[in-house]
Amino acid sequence: MVDVLFFKPVFHEKIWGGRKLADMFGYDLPDGRIGECWAISAHPHGRSQVENGSYRGQFLDDLWAHEPELFGSHNADKPFPLLTKILDAEDSLSVQVHPDDAYAEEHEHELGKTECWYIISADPGAYLIYGHQAKSRDEMKKMIAAGDWEHFLKRLPVKAGDFVYVPSGTVHALNAGIVALETQQSSDTTYRLYDYDRVDQQTHEKRSLHIQKSEEVITVPFKAPELQISYQRIGDNVITNYVEPPLSPYFAVWGWEIFDSLVLHHEIGAYTLCSVISGSGSLVINHESHLLQKGMHFLIPATVSDWQIEGQLHIIASEAVD
Repeated sequence: MVDVLFFKPVFHEKIWGGRKLADMFGYDLPDGRIGECWAISAHPHGRSQVENGSYRGQFLDDLWAHEPELFGSHNADKPFPLLTKILDAEDSLSVQVHPDDAYAEEHEHELGKTECWYIISADPGAYLIYGHQAKSRDEMKKMIAAGDWEHFLKRLPVKAGDFVYVPSGTVHALNAGIVALETQQSSDTTYRLYDYDRVDQQTHEKRSLHIQKSEEVITVPFKAPELQISYQRIGDNVITNYVEPPLSPYFAVWGWEIFDSLVLHHEIGAYTLCSVISGSGSLVINHESHLLQKGMHFLIPATVSDWQIEGQLHIIASEAVD
C-alpha cells in the first residue's frame, strides 16, 4: 500500500517572476524570471511527477486515471480537481479575472478557476488588486474602456500570514513583492484586463488582453467573501481553518503549525494535498517515517486514514470538495 506521494515541482518563467523561489525554498531553478512553481498538478501545462515509492516517475494525472483507490470515490473521466502553486511576484501580475465552470467549459473546454492565496512573504507596503468599484455592468464597461484603473480597481494591503479567497469572477492581481501559496481549481485560464503596457522580452510585443471575455465574467458589483477563519490549539500546535464549504464549493484549506507532534486524519475516501512552507521534521504513517523539509509537496492518499507529523513545521493543506 502506498502511504504518501511526494512530487517534483514544475517551474514556469513569467514576465513578472524572479529568483526568490531558489532563495526561500532551495529549488534548483532553471534560468530566467521564474514566477510559478506548480507543486501538485495534474494539469497538462505542468504535470507533477512522483519522486518516491512504487509510483516513482509516474505522473499525477495518470494515477488519477488508473489508480482510483488512491483518491477514494471519484469520477476518473473528470480532471483532477485541484492545483497547488507557489508564486513569486517580483513584479506585478496583470490585472485579471477567471471564469466560472460553466463559462470555462463552453469557451475554454476546461474547469473554471476559483483560487485562494496564503501570503508567505510580502515586502513593506505590498498590496493586492482585489475587486472593483463599479456598481453596474454599464459603469464597469465605461471605466474599463477609459482605462480608469485608479478609480475602477480596489487595493488590499497584505502581509505575511494573510489569507485571501478569490472566487471566479473576481478582478484581482498579486502585486510586486509578494510570495504566495495558491490553492486553486485545476485550470490555466486567465483573462487579462490590464498589463501595464509591458512588452514581452521574447516576442517584443505587448501581451494580449481579453477585454470582452473579462467583461462577460466579472461579478458586478463586487462583494468580498466573508471568511470565517477559525483556530484550534492542540497542545502547542495550532490548526487554522481558512476556508471550507459552503463558502468555498471546490476546496477546503487549513494551516498546520506544528511545534512538537500532531496526529491528523481525513475522512474515509478523502485525500489531502500538503505543502511545507517552513521548518523541517517528519511524516509518520504506519510506523514509517518520511523526511519533511521546507519546499516539499506531497499527497496523502485515501488509503491512509491517520498520520503523524513531528518537528517544527508550517504546512498548508487542502482537500477537494465533491
